[in-house]
Amino acid sequence: MADPTPEESMCPRRRGVRGAPGADIRILADNGEYWLTNKGDQAIIRVTVRRLRERLPHARIGVLTNAPTLLRSYEPDAEPVCYRRGGDWADARVADAWVGRVAARVVGPRVVGTTGWLWSGTVDPLRSAVRSARNGLRARRSATVGGGGGEGRTEWYDGYFDTPRTRSGGGLLPNAVDDATMVIAMGGGYLTDVDEYQAHRTLSLLERALERGVPTAMLGQGIGPMDDPTLRAHAARVLPRVDHIALREGRRGPALLRSLGVPDGRVVVTGDDAVELGYRARTEGLGRHLGVCLRIAGYSPVTDSARAEVGRVVRSVADRAGAGLVPLPVSEYRSEDRRATMPLLAGYRAEGTPLGRFSGPERLAAEVSRCRVLVTGAYHVAVFALSQGIPVVGLTSSRYYDDKFGGLGAMFGAGFALVHLDDRGLREALDRAVTELWDAADRVRDPLRDRARAQIAASNASFDVVAALASGSRDGASRSNQVAKRRD
Repeated sequence: MADPTPEESMCPRRRGVRGAPGADIRILADNGEYWLTNKGDQAIIRVTVRRLRERLPHARIGVLTNAPTLLRSYEPDAEPVCYRRGGDWADARVADAWVGRVAARVVGPRVVGTTGWLWSGTVDPLRSAVRSARNGLRARRSATVGGGGGEGRTEWYDGYFDTPRTRSGGGLLPNAVDDATMVIAMGGGYLTDVDEYQAHRTLSLLERALERGVPTAMLGQGIGPMDDPTLRAHAARVLPRVDHIALREGRRGPALLRSLGVPDGRVVVTGDDAVELGYRARTEGLGRHLGVCLRIAGYSPVTDSARAEVGRVVRSVADRAGAGLVPLPVSEYRSEDRRATMPLLAGYRAEGTPLGRFSGPERLAAEVSRCRVLVTGAYHVAVFALSQGIPVVGLTSSRYYDDKFGGLGAMFGAGFALVHLDDRGLREALDRAVTELWDAADRVRDPLRDRARAQIAASNASFDVVAALASGSRDGASRSNQVAKRRD
């Protein structure tokens, strides 16, 4: 086994479970991005941990991560459970917690800045190549053994077996799942073909919890597209048994879950959990600038010509309006949003510099508040804008983002426009969309904020369900679930 990185060497290795009264409740939370390089995922963690702590003040909240120092820095109320190295709960000793939190605030970002980018720049490309080869081989084989519709045995997938095993048992799941009294999957868009690895990992974690008979929940989920037969079989085996599933949109997710056999009574539509964080950053007056973020990734391909057109349009609209351009990168994975966004501002005045890599999601939401309109190819900065009453033009080049932005737009109604980057008339369509929303910014602000408040209420009701389940009250969870449905 390879030596641990500096970050991994700080992972808890002990299995003891000691702590304050009430620590018998141990919630293990999965999330969409273990290196904490995406401010949208950070926002989800922030809101989730805070809401759980409000409802269950003495519970232990373990968050799966590969960056424990950074997690301690961002979320002192959460316990890092390291995925790569055993995944054990830590000894709950006050001195350890104090030292970890203080050290994290001083050196954490520098440590992760070295190991995280090193890992993503060297190991991740190799792992992606291996995964692509394996997926190609698997596509030539049958998806299941012994039947269809998710009732047969799913084939071996990247270390996850038909019966998910923890690391101590020879598998890849964190050992902490066997000490958890509840397992949840935080909000995100990772149950999809695009993020197949994470999707199987989360499903296997939930499956292990279900085998142990502990309650499970999924919060703020953006599910799909999901066409891969192996992934669908795995999802059909697990999701119908999950106690509570909250979706961030109602356009695609409910029908997909129904097709996988999930009972309607276990599903609610709440909106994205990060809506509350965005809403809190709202200001009284209209912003004066045009916000910009472009995402270029394997799941969001953008041609050089399309990027050039986006740059020309945002500079032109901003110039006509006498506005500045505000760069709003969300993902720091390989600096993808910075590398895609900053060239759009070339030759035009930027209103300030982009936030630092390790600034928190609240600072990004505050930057968004300076804008009158946002143009973005990244999802969560759009959530922050719409939640504050700021209209958004979403840029899409894939079915994955068609669904993400389409679902988000449906949750907020007016104040959102979708522009396809592969349209032949991209320049005209984008210019028209930005201009119309710029003129409509004052009219759509209050309706957008009304939608945000409704989603915050529904999302909070969903956390009431989780608290009831974690406390061992399935009857209480059932009543809370009905409240969440009425609020939807």
